[in-house]
Amino acid sequence: MRTEYSPAQLEPIAVYRLLTSTVVPRPIAWVSTVSADGVDNLAPHSFFTVSSVTPPIVQFTSVGRKDSLRNIEATGQFVVNLAPEPLVDEVNRTATDFPHGVSEFDAVGVARETSARVKAPRVAGSPVALECELHSTLRLGDSTVVFGRVVHIAIDETVLENGHPEITRLRPLARLGKDEWSTIGDVLDLRRIRYSDWPASS
Repeated sequence: MRTEYSPAQLEPIAVYRLLTSTVVPRPIAWVSTVSADGVDNLAPHSFFTVSSVTPPIVQFTSVGRKDSLRNIEATGQFVVNLAPEPLVDEVNRTATDFPHGVSEFDAVGVARETSARVKAPRVAGSPVALECELHSTLRLGDSTVVFGRVVHIAIDETVLENGHPEITRLRPLARLGKDEWSTIGDVLDLRRIRYSDWPASS
């Protein structure tokens, strides 16, 4: 038995709750920006992924017109900071609907550091920062997908193992449904099977 739903017959909030509870876990883009007036902004966005490697492009979705989106449209720059488990309280607090013009860095007490290529600051306590320049945006209903070309990558040396980020050192957070969050939990190391190694049919 399954319960069947037609999105066209549901309220948008019901569709949102179903999608965010089943498309899980979702990595978090902890996006830092700066307004045209020089006010820093920091907010988590859990609709986030890699779009392209050549060129390197990442994307996140702004549900509604939030300060992150407005600042990126105004300046053409932003930083995606990895949201690490030790900073879960800070990540959650930066999702607060502070009034426009209030810096979440200051309100929440998140330490900044200067970026190498963009004006928006990086989160000093985040192990990875992807500095981005705006590639394009795509409006979809009440949301806007933001595509950023990665122009600089900064990784804390303590999370690297043989030059590669090690997952148990990164300790990334992810969003689930409702008010639920997840950590990495068990890590499975499973090599992809090449077709040349695929067992012959008997």
